[in-house]
Amino acid sequence: MEVATSKTAAERGGGRAETGTRDAMSVPASSSLVPVRGGLGVGGRVKALQVLRWIYLARLSLAGGIFAAAVLAWSAASPNQTLSATLALVATLTLTSLSYWHSHVRMRQPGTVFLHAQAVLDIILVTLVVHLTGGRESIVAPLYILVISAYTLILPFSGSLLVSALACLAYLAESTWVQGGGLDTVVALQVGIFATLAVVVGLVSSKLRQTGAELTSVESALEQLRTETGDILANIPTALLTVDADGRLVYANPAAQRLLAIDLGLWLDRPVLEELGRRSAGLEQALERTRRHRLPVASAEIAVRRGDQEIPVGISTALLDRIDGPPSVTAIMRDISDRKQMEELRRRTQRLEAVAELSASLAHEIKNPLASISSSVQQLGLREGADEDDRILSQLILRESDRLARLLSDFIDFARIRIERSEELDLREVAKHAVKLVRQHPSYRAEIEIRTQLDADPVVIEGDEDLMHRVVVNLVLNAVQAAQPGRQTNVLVEVRGGAGDCAPRGIEMTNPVVMIVADDGPGIERADLQRIFDPFFSRRRGGSGLGLAIVHRAIREHQGTVLVTSTPGKGTCFTVCLPGRVVDETSIVGEFEA
Repeated sequence: MEVATSKTAAERGGGRAETGTRDAMSVPASSSLVPVRGGLGVGGRVKALQVLRWIYLARLSLAGGIFAAAVLAWSAASPNQTLSATLALVATLTLTSLSYWHSHVRMRQPGTVFLHAQAVLDIILVTLVVHLTGGRESIVAPLYILVISAYTLILPFSGSLLVSALACLAYLAESTWVQGGGLDTVVALQVGIFATLAVVVGLVSSKLRQTGAELTSVESALEQLRTETGDILANIPTALLTVDADGRLVYANPAAQRLLAIDLGLWLDRPVLEELGRRSAGLEQALERTRRHRLPVASAEIAVRRGDQEIPVGISTALLDRIDGPPSVTAIMRDISDRKQMEELRRRTQRLEAVAELSASLAHEIKNPLASISSSVQQLGLREGADEDDRILSQLILRESDRLARLLSDFIDFARIRIERSEELDLREVAKHAVKLVRQHPSYRAEIEIRTQLDADPVVIEGDEDLMHRVVVNLVLNAVQAAQPGRQTNVLVEVRGGAGDCAPRGIEMTNPVVMIVADDGPGIERADLQRIFDPFFSRRRGGSGLGLAIVHRAIREHQGTVLVTSTPGKGTCFTVCLPGRVVDETSIVGEFEA
């Protein structure tokens, strides 16, 4: 699930917890139509529909009112007046219904032609009302001002001037031509008021429309920025988590939820520090330090618990001062286990290279004097006159010299680990032969079961067969020799191709293949886990401590990596990742038997 970006975002979304997504907003299909000239976009269209709704209501009220007055209130009304009021009501009902269906039911864009037609209809209706109520003497002539003002709000400046001109002409025609008489001061003054009002309101409306367009543009830019920021925060691998001054969760992105393995959506706007402390005491301490003492953490490493394991996480915190309340604290976290793995691999490789060079130098310097010592002691033990004590001491020195010579040979082998002959190998066949050899070893016992799980297709690599054979033998033999006597122990050897996720992030490897050697034996103590690849380190009695060091160097020679995970009492798993080769299966002679 995705975690809510903030409390306010959740409220806008109806209480739903959403991260990095915009609040849902329904936009009618008609919003994609071409806007009215003069800047009517979606916002202008909504305003036009609102104004039109009031215009329709006022129009119907005016037509209904004049009809009611003609029928009920005007006792001296002529049949022509009653007929005119009746026709005006019928026409108004019909045309307004059609207009409402067009603009509000069908949701058509109110274009300039449509709006001008509505203005003409209203001017005709107001002129009829003025005519029925006394012409130039009518007290409802100011209704022209309402018509001009209404259409000035939804038409561009030129359109509002046109409506004003039509209203002035209609009033002049009614006052001078229909009613008879010339242009007097009252009529001229009213026409002047209409024109002035149209210009003033038109300019003000035009300015407001321009300002509204700019505000809409700014709002759109801010919304776009908020959306892009939310998308970025939702998709970045860096975990972000914000708590307020009271320790309540304000924000968390999905990476934080994945990193902490907690449903943070349920903790939004609730005290969360205690729950975070269960996952990571370091995270709780960093947030508390920043929150209470206003001391941000620049860079630190904490441990986050995931089940039985703890993963290293890099953390920094920031104090965010807010205008509307006390400061909040944001924690920025990232899983650095891959980086630490890479650093450990690099340090391990450097150590092994240094030890290999030193071993080679010392072995060559010691081997020749040791051979001379062995030869001399052997001659002393065989000379005439040597008593029993001399012979016993000579044999002891020779035995220890042989042991030292074998150790020196191991040093030299370790120092000389390199690919002597590179060829295409099927890693499955190498694993099969190595397992067969380990089953003949004296350390193999009846309570130990070695199982193989091999890919159905060839797992081809390019490398030295002898080196890879030593790798598999050492790993499987290690598992066998670590098994506790009298206890059933299972060892699994797995080989498969297409293992794109076996290598740590940061290591590029072409068509990687993987070999896994896992057992359910006693496991390795946490303190020893960092040293098992060091030369001469061994907890097994009589072990030289060079087996895993040779494995590491051999795998590095093949441009691969070897990783180990172990839980004391539950077993150990070695994972070897190697670059593979894409081959044509028809070139593999014979049928592989799993």
